[in-house]
Amino acid sequence: MPSLTPLHETYCKWDRTPPSQADVLEGLAQLVTMRFSDVVQELIKTIQREILMSVFGLSEQNSKKLQNIPYITKLYQMSYDMIFHYGNTLVAPSLRGIIEKFPKLHDKPLTPTLHFLVGALNGVIGDYLLRDQNPMALPMCLYDHYGSLQKGELSGRVTIFVHGLCMNHLDWSNNKYEGIGEKLLSQRDHNTMLYLNYNTGRRISANGRSLANTLQDLLNRNPKITGFDLIGHSMGGLVSRSALFYGKQNVYPWVSMVHNIVCLGSPHHGAVLERFGFSLQEKLGQFPFMKIVGHVVNIRSNGILDLRHGSVRDDDWEHNDVRIGFMDDNRKPAPIPSHINAYLVAGTIEFQNRHNRTLNVIGDYLVSVKSALGEHPNPRFELKIPESHKAIFYGLNHFDIQYHPSVAEQIARWFYPSAEDQDDDQIHEYMMDLESLEGIALT
Repeated sequence: MPSLTPLHETYCKWDRTPPSQADVLEGLAQLVTMRFSDVVQELIKTIQREILMSVFGLSEQNSKKLQNIPYITKLYQMSYDMIFHYGNTLVAPSLRGIIEKFPKLHDKPLTPTLHFLVGALNGVIGDYLLRDQNPMALPMCLYDHYGSLQKGELSGRVTIFVHGLCMNHLDWSNNKYEGIGEKLLSQRDHNTMLYLNYNTGRRISANGRSLANTLQDLLNRNPKITGFDLIGHSMGGLVSRSALFYGKQNVYPWVSMVHNIVCLGSPHHGAVLERFGFSLQEKLGQFPFMKIVGHVVNIRSNGILDLRHGSVRDDDWEHNDVRIGFMDDNRKPAPIPSHINAYLVAGTIEFQNRHNRTLNVIGDYLVSVKSALGEHPNPRFELKIPESHKAIFYGLNHFDIQYHPSVAEQIARWFYPSAEDQDDDQIHEYMMDLESLEGIALT
């Protein structure tokens, strides 16, 4: 299936107004009616074609000819009408009726639960939402530390938090932990925390371009800003690297003002489970009917596909049919600018046996330790980060890293080092205490 977004998608098609509660209802109404009909139709045809080939022994060419016979095509249309009848006649009118009855929903922002649901939906099918201009397709927005859209004048040092796949700007703290932002706010005055929210189903390089533009716009509107720090979790670290790449390419002034970048569990060289899934798909495709599974799997966002090898540039993917089968790693180097202090954090589910090879590959469930630390056998892709700028947290999974207090403490030490910290030249290693899950330093 071809890419559904333009090769060089820039910034955003609309303004930076996030969806309201009414937009969610309208977006759902569109989903259950006609917006995804072409995807469903292609899936149905693919499944039927695989049955004709596997059971009846028809060639792919003959199976396609059979499907294009006029009365077969008419039968298809009848099936599609039945599939969407319920959505068109009952669900969509009901949803739109709610909007008409409660017009104030147009002015109501999303609740935390709706932010979670819309963020997850954007991660899985966000490129489809963007293509069809569905109102649930998230624009790129900046929020303040208290969850409101960023407004007003900024000055001093600004830290930008960039969340990961299927997540949102509220995911940097939870009921138990205040998060990294709260820790950094306590370190110095004139220190502002901003939290990015964006459509994680888009290409990572497209979001990188958008972030580069967003930060330049922020600086243009706030010339008293004195510096930037970037903190990205998972995909967010790749988006931050992509923004630096395109910001430098466009000679944006904000790039020279970046002091630090921190990547938390980011798959710089790909996510283990994404590559494993495609390898398994390739193997299973040799058996009757299992190709059908592959076609179902392929209906997912371009953002997810970019995680396979950690693609942050347009030319990493634009000449490849990346949805089908196992793709070779055709990335181009995207080094972090040398003037920026780069810090990489890896989690691993290991506790006692720190040298277990299987767990070392799995890492934090989603990203291996080596990928998170930017380590690669090819020097062209090695991120070349000093050992003292790396940290491994044994016992933290992929989703604990982004707000755990031990991680926050390490980042604060990196940003505001003491004389003792500056003399350290080893990887920082922490073993999580099983009862309290607080970090115990190993080095």
